[in-house]
Amino acid sequence: MDYVEVSAKTVDDAITKACIELEVSSDRLDIQVISEGSSGFLGFGSKPAVIKVRKKEEPDWNLEEMAAPEEEKKNPPIQEETPVKAEAPKKEPAKNEQPRKEPVKKEASKKENSGKPMEKEPSPVKTKEEIVMMKASAQSFLDGVFKAMELPVDITMEYNPEQESLDIDFAGEDMGILIGKRGQTLDSLQYLVSLVVNKDQKDYVRVKLDTENYRKRRKETLENLAKNIAYKVRRTRKPVSLEPMNPYERRIIHSALQNNRYVETYSEGNEPYRHVVITLKK
Repeated sequence: MDYVEVSAKTVDDAITKACIELEVSSDRLDIQVISEGSSGFLGFGSKPAVIKVRKKEEPDWNLEEMAAPEEEKKNPPIQEETPVKAEAPKKEPAKNEQPRKEPVKKEASKKENSGKPMEKEPSPVKTKEEIVMMKASAQSFLDGVFKAMELPVDITMEYNPEQESLDIDFAGEDMGILIGKRGQTLDSLQYLVSLVVNKDQKDYVRVKLDTENYRKRRKETLENLAKNIAYKVRRTRKPVSLEPMNPYERRIIHSALQNNRYVETYSEGNEPYRHVVITLKK
């Protein structure tokens, strides 16, 4: 297959665009970066990133599993049973010895008698002082990080009581540095801020970092990718393994295809290489 030229705002966006157009994950593409692009000054003189891509010859799905004989799939090899240790004979109580009664927990008996599941207690509402302290700790940490990076960033924070989350948004000239490849830098920074914020908190507070509406754009890209790969799986009747993703992005893929009539999804592998597999429903 000949190389196809793709352009977008950044190299990562161009790779994602190529994945959607060619209906494959990025690890199945040969990629040549022609131009990394530039943001220009205040939006003037910006240049798009340009790459050339083509599909790799080798498919990405599990050939060994697909080539396995049907009889082996229907009748998998019997696993050896682990030997069971012989139980020691139970000691009979002496004639004058009374059998020991296990103490019964009152809370457990109440739950069993009522037959109703115990309701989860609502988290206590954060006071204004707690929210101020929470924002101050996050602001102090981020100011130190951006000062060390010599990167001017405008920080906006808002506490969402319904989701019990601290939403932080960044604005500046070149936020691509904070986003990183497929959002890895932004996710890492979010994890560090979460540690700082929850250090002195009794109840866990979720921290969400975003810039230039990246989270929403990434979500839409992954949903489109999932639908395109699902169509390919239905057409070729062969499973496709996507590139490794973090838990949040894997949930987006699962949610996008959970009501699909023809395909199903599951995750396999260990972090940080855990990925989603899309396959036909049986």
